[in-house]
Formats: sequence, structure tokens, C-alpha cells
Amino acid sequence: MATILTAVILALIGLVLGGGGIRLAMLGGSWYYVIVGLAFLITAWLLFRRRSTGLWLYAAIVIGTLCWAVWEAGFDWWDLGPRGGVIVLLALWLLTPWARRGLTGPDGRAPLILAVLASLAVAGYSMTADPKDIAGELSADKVTPTADLGGNVPEGEWHFYGRTPFGQRYSPLNQITVDNVASLQPAWTYRTGDVKGPDDIGETTYQVTPLKIGDALYICTPHNFAIAIDATTGKEKWRFDPKIKLDPNRQHQTCRGVSYYADGKVAAGQPCPARVYLPTSDARLIALDAANGQVCASFAEGGTLNLLANMPYPKSGYYYSTSAPLIVGGKIIVGGAVNDNYSTQEPSGVIRAFDVDSGALLWNWDSGNPDQTTPLPAGQTYTNNSPNMWSTPSADEKLGLLYVPLGNQTPDQLGAGRSANVEKFSSSITALDLNSGQVRWVRQTVHHDLWDMDVPAQPSLVDITTSSGVVPGLVGPTKQGDLYVLDRRSGEPIIPVKEVPAPGGAIEGDHTSPTQPESDLSFNPKPLTGADMWGITMFDQLACRIELKGLRYEGRYTPPSEQGSLVYPGNFGVFNWGGVAVDPVRQVMFGMPTYLAFKSQLIPRDQVPPPDEGRGSEQGLNRNEGAPYAVIMGPFLSPLGIPCQAPPWGYVAGADLRTGKIAYKHRNGTVRDMTPLPLPFKVGVPGIGGPMITAGGVAFLGAAVDDYLRAYDLTTGRQLWKARLPAGGQSTPMTYTVADGRQFVVIVAGGHGSVGTKPGDYVMAYALPK
Repeated sequence: MATILTAVILALIGLVLGGGGIRLAMLGGSWYYVIVGLAFLITAWLLFRRRSTGLWLYAAIVIGTLCWAVWEAGFDWWDLGPRGGVIVLLALWLLTPWARRGLTGPDGRAPLILAVLASLAVAGYSMTADPKDIAGELSADKVTPTADLGGNVPEGEWHFYGRTPFGQRYSPLNQITVDNVASLQPAWTYRTGDVKGPDDIGETTYQVTPLKIGDALYICTPHNFAIAIDATTGKEKWRFDPKIKLDPNRQHQTCRGVSYYADGKVAAGQPCPARVYLPTSDARLIALDAANGQVCASFAEGGTLNLLANMPYPKSGYYYSTSAPLIVGGKIIVGGAVNDNYSTQEPSGVIRAFDVDSGALLWNWDSGNPDQTTPLPAGQTYTNNSPNMWSTPSADEKLGLLYVPLGNQTPDQLGAGRSANVEKFSSSITALDLNSGQVRWVRQTVHHDLWDMDVPAQPSLVDITTSSGVVPGLVGPTKQGDLYVLDRRSGEPIIPVKEVPAPGGAIEGDHTSPTQPESDLSFNPKPLTGADMWGITMFDQLACRIELKGLRYEGRYTPPSEQGSLVYPGNFGVFNWGGVAVDPVRQVMFGMPTYLAFKSQLIPRDQVPPPDEGRGSEQGLNRNEGAPYAVIMGPFLSPLGIPCQAPPWGYVAGADLRTGKIAYKHRNGTVRDMTPLPLPFKVGVPGIGGPMITAGGVAFLGAAVDDYLRAYDLTTGRQLWKARLPAGGQSTPMTYTVADGRQFVVIVAGGHGSVGTKPGDYVMAYALPK
């Protein structure tokens, strides 16, 4: 009976593999599945006839699959497992007496045993090798021992989102080192009480980087509470509730940071000598007294600035600020997020500079009307749908320049009818005059962006030693994986940038750029092929291969289509808002490149279903009201809900900013929190968040979708320490010292809505033992 049941199972597998294989072969894919499906059917027939030659044939299936798998995937265990796992397990079953009972003819056990042993030997070897790893070291030389860190921030403090206006995410503290970081232990835990609720939108996330000034940390929460915490004990000092109302129109409910300013003109004993500025998700900017959280009534209108002033289409939930404004030169620079792909009638992407004391508008730069930077009078509106800055800028006050990471015009996938200004500034790093808002230079990272490839992160400013001397540099990470290393005075490349041919064939009425820029320092992945498809088993891997062949895909920058196009890297980004960290002394960078393919499919307007009551999201159906097409977007997943492309999906990496060479690239993170069982397999998982570097030679990073904060040797990328977090750590850590000289490392752990990590409300501090 067991033999007959085995034959039936093999026959069913043969039908599935053969049928799927025929479909794949007709699409131009691998013939392996047709061949192995036929072999399964013949094996099933032989076993049904109780012929032991079925074991001989199955041994050939095992050996043939092993050879094909190694030829296609190399000695990578995570690639080999799905190809051969089911087949080897069935081979082990066929060696049992129950499966062989009643078979006649030449004994087939020996060849099958040899085939299984060969497979196990290859599997064992592949577990010790990682062909996708890049091992190397960054130079430990202190190229510029007295590097410019930007601003006058005390060594033990963190005054800006990126620590200083340079956005380096680098601390000169060195108490925690490569040698002692493994001794870090929890110092205190604080809970905000602000946790994602049942009525919140899906993209409710906790991404804040705390500021540290004096003896206090300043944070915001997803629902825009501003809170001050004692930096030594973690005890709450004060909190302010702006009373944000929930709005299902918002795509994001988050706060990445507050801003701090000390006003030297305020007399002692007067209110608000130091202020914390809170951006809110209902488009306000509120000034608070840093000492007690009281509203600073002298700022704007009773302490509150209305960011919807002069805004076109000021519909609730369509415009809000998710990132920390930048305060520099007496100005507070504010950008804003707009809802992607909701409508052609969206608010403006205008960037505004307000007087940090009074809240008066000093200048406005609207990428849709870039020459008019004088404050817009009442009754006029900014350009709707213009490219926006939803992240945080950086600034060089000595040069008088502001560096703005710009997004794309929405709808992202439809480029027909874009203005010349939109075509110029979309998806670019743009330098503005800090005092007037006038454009000084533009470096576009994608031409005619049809893929939502915003410049997502604050540029990092670092002086770089070249053959021509020291050059004031800028490092701009992008979603497509290129890192632009530019002279921040002019926007000209320090590390070369070239134009490369790009796919054509946009929809009727639109066009593509014949070339796209590409930096010589790039984490852009190789194009995907059928061999890169993955699954838990050979069956879902086959499904992914079939779907890949059914999509339009000609590499990076494949245009959107009604057929459905593969976007790789996807708009989740190789780098996203967390950016990279740079060491200005060693002139190196550390980052977390992430690789996830996405799909986009254009839906003609007459096929778009009526609106429902669904909440805001950037995945699924994006309606693009007013445009000829909607778009369905989402990650490229298997029928089991895991990425169709083979891991690693996430790395840690280091590169030399002088040479543009990548020194190392290692898998980062485990699947512990991605599976029902807490499996500690180091596959290399996705993440979103940012890194930090310290002068002790240690880089810190949470971000990955397993709930850990990790420390790495900056020189080698080797993991040195990790701490289990009580919730997802999709934020950027920071560091500071307290009165007794101890160095603390702090990260917020609150989870990420669309990534699906565990929600929470934790602020976690770590320090070396006393």
C-alpha cells in the first residue's frame, strides 16, 4: 500500500512540475521542470508496476537535479535548498523498507544512496560557504584627524536628526570600542504609551531619532506626542499632546524627529530660551519650551505654524510632515510628505524657510515654480503636485548652501505632461542658497522617473581627500543603490557618474529617458533571471519563475506597463530614509543595502473599481484620480508570501569614499521574526532604518526585520554584539554621554506598519557596566 501511495504522490508531483514546466518553457524559461516532471511520472509508473528500476531512475533525478542546481546557483545553501530539498526527502523515503516493499528487479538502493550522499555532501559544503559575501577591510587610517563634523555640537550630545547639520550620523565618542562593545548592557527602558491602535492606518510606524541636549533627550511619537526624558535615568520630564486626530487618508502616521534651538536673545528667566519644534501629521509646526513642554506663544500664531498656508488642494490627510525640520542660520527649513498616487490634485512639494524665532516666512522654494522664492502673498498658491522633500535636508552654513533630497511628482508611474521644471528637479539632490532659496546646482539621480525613485535620505556632508586636495563633499544615497559622492560646492562628481543606456517602450503618450545616470560607487544589484527565483520548495520557486517570465522586465528602469512590470531594485529602496553613516575622519561609509523586487501594473481608468473605505497605503491599488491609469503596486512575492527572489535581501556594507570601492558586504539579520518558529537562520533580511558610526570604530544598526540592535566592527563589518529588542527597531540609533562620563547608545523600538514588525512604544538605552 505504501508503495502505491508513493507512486500516486510522485505522479501528482510530476503533473504539477510538468504542467508548470511546460508553461515556463513556453514563456522562454528553463526546461528543467518539464524534464524532471516527466521523470517523476515515469518513476511513479515504475513503482506502480513494482519495478525497482524506479529507484534507479529516481537516483538519476537526484543527481541530475544536483548538477543543475549547482550549475544554476553555485554552492549557496539558501539557493540549493529549495531546488533539492523535496527531492532528497523523497529519496530518503524511497530508501525505507515500506516504500520498497514488493519491488522486483535489480536492487536500486545503492545508486540512490550514493545520490543522496552526494547531495548531502554538497549541502554540507554549501553551508560553510557564502558565494554572495564580500570579505574585506576598510582602511583604519585617520585621513583627517581634525575632520569637520559640522556645527558646534558638544562631543557628548546629539542636537540634530543626523547629529549635526552635516547629517553624518557620526559621533566622536570613543568610550565604546570594538574591544568592549560586547559588554554593553541595558541601562534603562522608557515606554511612551503611544502604541498603534486598531483604528490606525497600516503605515503607523515609530522611526524617531532622539535628540540629546544637556541632561535631556527629546523625542516624538507616531501620534506626535513630544516628550522629554532624563538622559541618565530614562525618567519622563514632560510631555506635550498636540491632540492629533486620526485620518484614514494619511499614508503615513509617523514622526522621525523633532528640532532644537537655543535662542541667545531671550533673557534669563523668560519663557522659551530653548525650544523644541514638533512637526505634526495634521500639517502644523509647534514650538515648545524645552524646559517644560509649554507652548511658546511668541512663535507664529500662538505657538503654532499652519503648514497648509498657500497650499493648493489642502485636503485633510494629503499633506503632513514626517521628518525633522532643519534649523540653521536662524531659519527652520520645512518640507512635507504628500500622499503618493492618490490624485493629480495633490498639495505642493514646496520647501519653506521660516524665521526660527517668529515663524515669519522668509522664503519659499517650489520646484514647480523655482525662480519665485520671495514669500508668496495671501491668496496665491504654490504649484500642485511639484516634487517634494519628505526627508530632511543638510546644510553647510559656511558655504551658505542647503542640500535638499527631492522626490518625484505624483503619480509616480505616469510621466506624460510633466513640466520642464518637474523634469529638471524630480528625484534629484538640489542645492539652494540658504539665505534666498535660489537654486545653486542640481544633480538628478533619475531622469523622467517612472518608478518612485525619490532621493529618500538626508545627504551626508564630509570633506574628502582627493588627488587634487581636500574637497568639500556630499554623499547622497538613493533608492536604486547608487551613492553620489559630489563636490558640495558645485554638484560635480568626485566619484565618477556616467550615463548608461536604459530600456524604452513607455505607454502611449509617455516616454522614457534613453539613458540614466549611474555612479561608480553603486550597490545596484545584478538584473534578476529565472535562476534567481526562490521559494521554500521547488513548487513555489517554479511559480515565481513563471510569474517573472509573465512580467515585463528588461533590467533596472523597465517602464511601467499594463502587462505588469518588475521593478528591481524596488521602490522600497536599496537605501531609504535611514540613509548611510559616514566617518569623516576615516572617510568611509557604512550602510544597509536592501534588495526587494516590486511589481507595478497600470490599470486603465475604465477598469478601476469604485473607491472603498480602505485606509491609505502605498501598496495595492493606487487610484491616481484624474489620471488615465491607476497602478497596482506591491512586493514580488511567492504564493507563500515570501520574496520571489533568492536571499540575501539585506546586507551590511562598507565603502571607501576616496576610492569608491566597496570593501565588504555581509548578510545581515535572521528570519527569527519572519516565521512562526523563532528560527535563527542568518539569511540576510530586509530592513528600514539608519546606521550610526562612533569614533570607537563601532557601527550600530537596528532596522532589520528581526528585532535586534546590533554593533559591528566598522573596519570589517563583523558583528560584535546584539541585543534583543521588545519590538521592531526600524529607526536610527544615537549616542551621547551623561554627567558621570558614561557613553549611552539609544534606539527606539516601536515597529513598522507595512513591514509588519512587532509594534511597541519603547526607548531603549545601553551602556557599559559601571
